[in-house]
Amino acid sequence: MRRWGVFARISKPGDKVNTSQPRKIASTTAIYAGSFDPITNGHLDLIQRGSRLFDRLIVSILRNERKEPLFAVEERTEMLREVVGEYPNVEVDSFDGLLVDYAAARSATVLLRGIRAISDYEYELQMALMNRRLRPEIETVFLMANEAYSFISSRLVKEVFSLGGDIAGLAPPLVEARMRGRIAKFAHKGA
Repeated sequence: MRRWGVFARISKPGDKVNTSQPRKIASTTAIYAGSFDPITNGHLDLIQRGSRLFDRLIVSILRNERKEPLFAVEERTEMLREVVGEYPNVEVDSFDGLLVDYAAARSATVLLRGIRAISDYEYELQMALMNRRLRPEIETVFLMANEAYSFISSRLVKEVFSLGGDIAGLAPPLVEARMRGRIAKFAHKGA
């Protein structure tokens, strides 16, 4: 393959390559979906890396009425927008229903997923295969978690924080401050 900036032409050995007619590489939109309740530094690591890999990255919050979130979707959207503001090709949204239907509606061709451990892979593989069955034109791309964040999950951060543990370095300071405010609000109601 020969590249000229955003242009590419695939050639085989022995082919005559016409450099006057390069083909434009299609822009790639990816979706990184999750609950983001709360946003962790592991999420931010994947967002930062995904922003380098794809032309457009949509970070989308799943609206899941079955779970009792710490933060409302609107609060998570606001926090995400604040912490990803430095990435011009990243936008924040929310959705409900099937992820692949949402991806198709947003013209995304890639689903970005993070893998922390082998247990994540087993679950994510099942989801990726089902998504491929539903929408074969949408690919799933897995990124291995940065080793510094490979043990972090939103659930674990919430649990440690609620028990008085230190979560510095596990979540952005903005998120930690909002969590402190949320816990203080609940403590006031109980008093």
